[in-house]
Amino acid sequence: MNNKKCTICIRREDKNEWEKRTPLIPSHAEHLEKKYGIKICVQPSQIRVFKDSDYREKGIELVNDINHCSIILALKEIPEDLIMKDKIYLFFSHTTKGQPHNMPMLKKLKQYKCTLVDYEKITDKKGRRLLFFGTQAGQSGMVETLCALGKRLDTEGIPNPFSEIKQPFQYSSLAEAKKHIKKIGSIIKEKGLAPELVPLVCGFSGYGHTSKGAQEVFDILPNQKVDAEDLDAFMNTCGHKNNRLYKVVFKEEDMVEPKDGKHLFDLLDYYKNPEKYRSRFSKYLKHLTVLINCIYWEPKYPKFIKNSELKALFQSQKNPRFRIIGDISCDLEGSIECTQYSTTPQNPAYLFDPVEGKIKNNGQGRGIAVMSIDNLPAEIPLESSVFFSKTLKTFIPEIAGADYSAEFDKCGLPEPIKKAVVLYKGEFTTNFKYMEKYIKGNPNE
Repeated sequence: MNNKKCTICIRREDKNEWEKRTPLIPSHAEHLEKKYGIKICVQPSQIRVFKDSDYREKGIELVNDINHCSIILALKEIPEDLIMKDKIYLFFSHTTKGQPHNMPMLKKLKQYKCTLVDYEKITDKKGRRLLFFGTQAGQSGMVETLCALGKRLDTEGIPNPFSEIKQPFQYSSLAEAKKHIKKIGSIIKEKGLAPELVPLVCGFSGYGHTSKGAQEVFDILPNQKVDAEDLDAFMNTCGHKNNRLYKVVFKEEDMVEPKDGKHLFDLLDYYKNPEKYRSRFSKYLKHLTVLINCIYWEPKYPKFIKNSELKALFQSQKNPRFRIIGDISCDLEGSIECTQYSTTPQNPAYLFDPVEGKIKNNGQGRGIAVMSIDNLPAEIPLESSVFFSKTLKTFIPEIAGADYSAEFDKCGLPEPIKKAVVLYKGEFTTNFKYMEKYIKGNPNE
């Protein structure tokens, strides 16, 4: 075993016990070694969805000590005390919004003169992300939300077919989960839903990869689509069917409006000048049973649901139909203000009482269940790893072949990767100079 020959290492994930994904699957690692002569090794892991033996069988060397590897592939954040000097790291850093909990890690990367490539920032010429788990987050998040809905209805004593749905990781695969949900759909078609659940309306905020992934699972169930602008009228009509669910997909123009009340909504203006807009989403809350939050959000955008709006809803209605929020985006106290912390598959949801403004850990009584797992794709690790690795492998030859001793502009990295380089040899690149204020502790500069 000669660690000095190792160019790229796939490190073990150690953020939590649920992180079983890998950025590069065994067959793709084998392909890169054989076709391009790139030396790849893998750090052993007892939880990775692909076993150590799967890599070994493909001729990939297993090494515990990765200090001699120059390029480190990971998925989630790396513990501060495990960061090594002068390395090239590729992972989801969750630092570009100035996330306080990851600033010590970022400072260490800078101090150790590391190069950091953030997968989230790898985009094409039109700014579209190339490496993502959005689809898998949506798929897993929808299964988790349906499972949590069943448990919430059980606590209310309302018979429902959703209580049969398990959490994503409890299925052998996403295909098995879909097969089971299809059976639940057949039960709904045949027996219908309890009267107090009709009409059961599920709203989706956003229409990107995450929303599409969630809708893919939801659409296995019998459902009918309702446009956001028609929701009020629809709810006031008679004849809602008990053998189907209803789906509403909310776009930006459905969720926000200009503050001045004089101008019409303009999508480009909203993203350019979000401070001119306010949320109008509260008008829909009384109609929803489930909300799947899939939309991209930053602090500069208005909060879509404030706690005060939920409080008003629960004070105005004795038994609101709004039961659960599946917050797949999971911006803490962000677009959904009652998302107060990230949950885990072990405890996937908590009950928030809007009237008291408190979390009820026993899950009983008044409130909204909030599912806010922040690494949902890890619950379907096989599908997630294969999907991600398929794209990442196309960039590996140029990443491995770049000259990291050269100036940044001349290092030879492909353009999509260059745009995602947050740190280059310990210095912020031009696109990320703004992050200096975060590590200095002055986020408002």
